Amino acid sequence: MGLASALSTALTGLTAAETQIDVVGNNLANSQTVGFKESGISFTTQFLQNLSLGSQPTATTGGTNPRQTGLGTQVAEIAPVFTQGTIQTSSSASDVALQGDGFFVVQSSTGEPLYTRSGIFKTNSQNELVTVNGNRLLGYAVDDEFQLQTTELVPIEVPVGSVRVAQATKNVYLEGVLPPTGDVATTGEVIDSVILGTASIPRPDTSGVSLNAAPAPNEGAVGITQADSGGTHVEGDTYRYRFAYVDASGAEATPSEERTVTVQGADGNPNNSITLNSLPAPPSGEYTRLNIYRTEPNGNSFYRLGQVDLTTTDSFVDSDPTGIDLAQPLEEEVLTGNYSYLITYANSNGETRPTPLTTSVNVAIGRVHLQNLPTPPTPGPGDSFAAYDTIRIYRNLATDSSSYYLVDEIDPSVTSEYTDSASDAAIQLNAKANLDGPTINPNTLLTDVLVRDELNFERLFKVGTLAFNGRKGGRALQTRDFEVTATSTVQELLDFIRDTTGIQRAAEDPGHPIPSSANNIPGDVSALAPGATITADGRLRFVSNNGVDNAVTVGLSGFLLTTPDGEVSAPNLGFSSSQKAVGQSAVADFLAYDSLGSPLNVRVTAIMESRTGTATTYRWFADSADNDPLSGVDLSVGTGLVTFDGQGNFISSTNTQVTIERRNTPAATPLDFNLDFTAISGLEGKNATLAASRQDGSSAGTLSSFSIGEDGTIRGAFSNGVSRSLGQIRLAKFSNPAGLEQRGQNMFAVGANSGLPVEGNPGENGIATLVSGAVELSNTDIGSNLIDLVLATTQYRGNTRVITAAQQLLEELLNLRR
Repeated sequence: MGLASALSTALTGLTAAETQIDVVGNNLANSQTVGFKESGISFTTQFLQNLSLGSQPTATTGGTNPRQTGLGTQVAEIAPVFTQGTIQTSSSASDVALQGDGFFVVQSSTGEPLYTRSGIFKTNSQNELVTVNGNRLLGYAVDDEFQLQTTELVPIEVPVGSVRVAQATKNVYLEGVLPPTGDVATTGEVIDSVILGTASIPRPDTSGVSLNAAPAPNEGAVGITQADSGGTHVEGDTYRYRFAYVDASGAEATPSEERTVTVQGADGNPNNSITLNSLPAPPSGEYTRLNIYRTEPNGNSFYRLGQVDLTTTDSFVDSDPTGIDLAQPLEEEVLTGNYSYLITYANSNGETRPTPLTTSVNVAIGRVHLQNLPTPPTPGPGDSFAAYDTIRIYRNLATDSSSYYLVDEIDPSVTSEYTDSASDAAIQLNAKANLDGPTINPNTLLTDVLVRDELNFERLFKVGTLAFNGRKGGRALQTRDFEVTATSTVQELLDFIRDTTGIQRAAEDPGHPIPSSANNIPGDVSALAPGATITADGRLRFVSNNGVDNAVTVGLSGFLLTTPDGEVSAPNLGFSSSQKAVGQSAVADFLAYDSLGSPLNVRVTAIMESRTGTATTYRWFADSADNDPLSGVDLSVGTGLVTFDGQGNFISSTNTQVTIERRNTPAATPLDFNLDFTAISGLEGKNATLAASRQDGSSAGTLSSFSIGEDGTIRGAFSNGVSRSLGQIRLAKFSNPAGLEQRGQNMFAVGANSGLPVEGNPGENGIATLVSGAVELSNTDIGSNLIDLVLATTQYRGNTRVITAAQQLLEELLNLRR
């Protein structure tokens, strides 16, 4: 029994030593394995052979101890030792070392959660962080807005080079000097177009009007016959006669020269009569009657004697010295010069545009006859004019061909011809012709807008696309398009230009209304509120906000119209400056970014609005051509006041927010950001200056790199300088990590005695922190393990000696028979 038990006991010692050597060998083999935890081995005694259980003390004996013989040893435990390994810097930003108690959570190929201390991670083809063996690292992911989703653990993705992100501007920081010197901005630029008419009011058609010098009768062709009877003329008296053709309206043509007759007789009695024979017929059928004028006996003034119907007779008998009508003297006015005429229709509401006659007339000591004057049109149901009941005739002066004065008015229902005998001196006292005619109003259709070129009128607009190129403060504005339709009105164009040029009206800052401009226009006493209006004489007027850098101008090439069939024209509204802007100002141009990273051009103009003995106040205006409201266009995106004290320090601002609409884009709308004026000085300076030093938005950028923080947060760095959270590494710890089941490849699984995993963020509740760009080396203590190896070897050798001794004794027993 004894020798046999010695053999088996020694065998257990050999087995224990072998096991210890295995454990030590494994520890030493993994001394360079990242995250490896060496194992420790513990032994216990095996079975015992009881020779005596001992006895307790009695009155006669002192008691005996048990007598037991051990039957060997056994391995009680082989468990990893989770002491901290050395932290060593790595060359990869994706490597992470654990410092403290905890494990990375990874997903095996079967979906089972495993745990490891090895922090060597790479990205796979799906941009997931995986171990060197392909196990996916688990943690919290982010949504499309880069917000952590903390509901479940999922494989962490780091899409370097593929995901893009932009950052909307929230703050713009301005710098510069806005001095208290210079002109206070009290005056805005005022530009006026030429006078614009409307084609909705008809214009007379003068193509059928004839214009001629009125004929004068040939007095020399008149035959004179005298008789000593049939009258009361006194012999020896002298009479002078003149003749004038009369048209259907009763107007006289040019009077003839004088024809003198002396009464002759033989009986000396006052019974003479004078017969005028062969009265001259008119050159055409326009005149059918002839007025005969005569002086008193031996007189000089001519009075009407009578009228002859030339269609029935060509003679007239003058029998009475008193037969003349002293109430009808001869109108002797005649014209000499080259004359042109204008015709208009008129009523109590006004008159139409004038139409020139197609020809002019050169007359010398005569009169002018107008025939076939046009008939005013009858207004239809959709017409915007009332019926016209008058024709007005205008004529220039012999000494001034460009000025036209009213000659007369006629009733078109009565006559269609007129003979002009009014002298230049007489008509100069009358009204001057309005060459532009009826002017536009807000409701005038753009396709009816006219511009006058001398006496011709041209339609400015057609249906098509109108490109507008304005300037503000001498700087070109972005070209904007206005669609001209058959229903587009002048008011719509006014609103478009006002909004496109960024003119801000008083109501746009109700708390601190935008001031109106001083009016320095000669002869104009109207209020000049910023905006767009139509003047009393039919001009488009734009009043800019005060200050030099707010001055809106429109050049000759300000408009370009393209019709649907490709015809291109350049409507010229003839804008000119009626008042120059005054006021200290400065401009800053910069880019802001919307939520898509699209760059938006923004211009901030600051003008000195007021100055007192204690403070200086500047008003800022913000414009953006990229403002995209739901409908229409509007360049203005903000305004406010900035005040500086007597030390040049920034005191306050009434508003700092700029609002840019992005309605017709996928970007978040509106884009709101603040202007920071705190770095601007109000001290003395030669000129006002303004600039944007920085802003916190950015264009779209690609994920270029990432880093991992102590709390496990993975931050992505994008090419545009923006950083975003890409996820968070979660860790797990166990109440008894030595109870974990080792699965190889540095992996552990939940064991029967490990307890359940307690998940948490790195650094919380006693869980390890992370060291990015580093790894945790193996915690194998090589020296200690070599000593253990020597001890195990010695143990092994000692137990082999026991077996050798037992074998020798057994051989001696067998040799007793010999």
